[in-house]
Amino acid sequence: MTTMIHVENVAKEFTLHNQGGVRLPVFDNVNFSVAAGEALVLAGASGAGKSSLLRILYGNYRPTSGTIAITHGGRPIDIVSAVPRTVLDIRRRTLGFVSQFLRVIPRVTALDIVRDPLLARGATPEEASERAKAMLARLNLPQRLWELAPATFSGGEQQRVNIARSFVDPSPIMLIDEPTASLDANNRNVVVKLIAEAREQGSAIVGIFHDEAVREAVATRYLDITDFRKAA
Repeated sequence: MTTMIHVENVAKEFTLHNQGGVRLPVFDNVNFSVAAGEALVLAGASGAGKSSLLRILYGNYRPTSGTIAITHGGRPIDIVSAVPRTVLDIRRRTLGFVSQFLRVIPRVTALDIVRDPLLARGATPEEASERAKAMLARLNLPQRLWELAPATFSGGEQQRVNIARSFVDPSPIMLIDEPTASLDANNRNVVVKLIAEAREQGSAIVGIFHDEAVREAVATRYLDITDFRKAA
């Protein structure tokens, strides 16, 4: 199996500049790899640094030290040292982030939000529309909402639009941050199936799932971040 993520000696600490430069250690010497078709679930107590690690993998946070090789275009690229243009290209073609929150864009419809990644990857408008509609229907979003902007949707409805956008064309690597927090049992089951299908298609997945049943249904491996806690 192709290694899609290789994390080596990654550490993170935050500097609290508004509190006299106090340093807050998070974790140290994190090492792991994730192959295509695997789902690595990040475990550990609240505050252990799971979300921070996920954002480091995506390039939103910079680690204090260490390297993160992302397989992009058939070769490993260290996202820590990559220039911004390369990071953006990695995100566009290889690395997806599924959060529990939808970034609402005024006047952009739910259907357009879900269609957008398909169009960016070369699908025709007709194909993109059909696939987006099928995904929104699968996630039980009422058809009357498809042509509306999600700004006035409920939290659960917005979350389903966000999930539909991410899974309508799964990225080779998917970082998933608590995607089922606002969903009912039926839609949680749909998300579990979508993750399983993405894995079967070869996506490498790293995720945080606070729902134990979802976590156990999704995981092929666990990584307990508490094992890497750095002493203050």
